[in-house]
Amino acid sequence: MLGSFAVGKTSLVRRYVESIYSDVYHTTVGVKVDRKLVRVESTELNLVIWDLYGEDEFQKMKWSFLHGSSGYLLVADGTRRATLDKAFLLEQRAREEVGEIPFVFVVNKNDLMKDWKFDAGLEAQFAAKKWIILGSSAKTGENVEEAFTQLARKMML
Repeated sequence: MLGSFAVGKTSLVRRYVESIYSDVYHTTVGVKVDRKLVRVESTELNLVIWDLYGEDEFQKMKWSFLHGSSGYLLVADGTRRATLDKAFLLEQRAREEVGEIPFVFVVNKNDLMKDWKFDAGLEAQFAAKKWIILGSSAKTGENVEEAFTQLARKMML
């Protein structure tokens, strides 16, 4: 799980692994590791999910946490433009650290779509990079399972 501070990474993991959501916000300190056994088509996978703390102007991420990764979810908050812009930088830095590994770009907080800062220009930038954009909501569960399933499929190729 890679993304800016407070984009919903922990909430997405909790919704996916434990099927729960809480409005109470807790900052991730360092890394929280979860596991989930999943079946993708006919293959059983044991996903080990590292929920990394978010990067912001006060806290820089330890990129060594990504070493050995098979893939990642890159998460942004649709209601905060800065997190959408930061996604480009995070993906570039991840590529520099671990090379070309699969990722799925998730724009979280679909339940607040009326407040989204996602515009046609930004969508064109993501399209130019050939990123698949998946809107999600940890609160409602929308596309949470799909995000992790897409990532698992990409990692199996």
